[in-house]
Amino acid sequence: MYCAIDFGTSNSAVAIPEGPDAHGASAGMRLVELEPGQTTMPTAVFYFVEGPENDGPPRAFGRAAVAAYVDGLDGRLMRSMKSILGSSLIEQTTDVGGGRGVKYLDVVAGYLRHLKRRAEAAAGAPIDRAVLGRPVFFVDDDPVRDVQAQAALEAAARQVGFADIHFQYEPIAAAFDHERSIDHEEVVLVADIGGGTSDFSIVRVGPQHAAKLERKDDILANHGVHIAGTDFDRRIELAAILPEFGYGAYGPSIAGSTPREVPSGVYFDLATWHLINTVYNPARVAELRSMRGFYADPRHHDRLMTVVTERLGHELAARAEGGKIAVAEGGHTRIDLSHVEYRLAVELGEAQAVAALDADIERIVDAARETARQAGLAPQAIGALYFTGGSTGLRLLAQRIAAAFPDARIVRGDRFASVASGLAVFAQRWYGRA
Repeated sequence: MYCAIDFGTSNSAVAIPEGPDAHGASAGMRLVELEPGQTTMPTAVFYFVEGPENDGPPRAFGRAAVAAYVDGLDGRLMRSMKSILGSSLIEQTTDVGGGRGVKYLDVVAGYLRHLKRRAEAAAGAPIDRAVLGRPVFFVDDDPVRDVQAQAALEAAARQVGFADIHFQYEPIAAAFDHERSIDHEEVVLVADIGGGTSDFSIVRVGPQHAAKLERKDDILANHGVHIAGTDFDRRIELAAILPEFGYGAYGPSIAGSTPREVPSGVYFDLATWHLINTVYNPARVAELRSMRGFYADPRHHDRLMTVVTERLGHELAARAEGGKIAVAEGGHTRIDLSHVEYRLAVELGEAQAVAALDADIERIVDAARETARQAGLAPQAIGALYFTGGSTGLRLLAQRIAAAFPDARIVRGDRFASVASGLAVFAQRWYGRA
């Protein structure tokens, strides 16, 4: 038994072989249900301050980990664990609360163990062979640290019981789905745009390449920027929602003086997912409460205090994300904020969203163009654009990338599981050779 693991920065997925067909051969691969009704799971671990030890400190994974953090439970949330690979932190110990310390490598291993157990439960058998995805570069412009990063991920995988491990490049995996549908050689620009990064790879695909098990030479260029979905959500929240809570507002004129803008620090923190809980600190709340006189419109201060005292910051962020998605699908939406104040809502139109996101989108499009330049290819040489990653559902972004490569066909993979599905294709080829 074997599996394919997409250990992603934001989300992860696992695929295992289907049962045998009528001839005894594997009928294909399927994604594992990692959480009820979900085949992808946030790459997140929450360590609880209190609780019994069970094969390690008390912890939750995936959506349960994120929920524990949002609910304000005592503990430590760990996300973006993939970024630790290749850094000097990997062998260091970090405090996770309750007097407990955990090595960063063990944090990664604990998450992989959870994925492995979910896969084994679905397969009904032990699994000791795995294909793991990896970026073209774990660490940019540092080959030594890049090798160390893969070695650390392999060590974590072996620690949890995988004995036979093979790696495949994520952009190659993402291109496998497209490769199966074509009968000619083609150069594809894979646009993998998720929550934290926008990654581009130019890959040579086609039937004559599909038979090869080693595909690194088919990656012609790789480039990316640390701008993606969470940045879009932040821009939308600041542009459309937080002005109703005082962002960008001015205070009263005192003795004829020029009004001063309300301090903006709290709003930037409210719009930054991992900083929201810092706003709930009692000392911070007391400071914000004392600032009522800074606001010309007392309703702004009242709404802000409702958010911080009732811990509604993550809900605001979720509604900003929902507004972004609704605009991407329909061009206009109404964001309901009645959980803060009766009948409070804001309108968000496509023009406003474009204005808020324009600079970020242009940087992402520039990264796509730079990838082609690094490959030594003119835009016209790109035969297809393969979109994957949650943020490629944003129509404004996909249209701008497509405009930069006007001759390329648009191909849409599964936004959340195409890498895992591609790794599954490769795992079946790799372990099904015998």
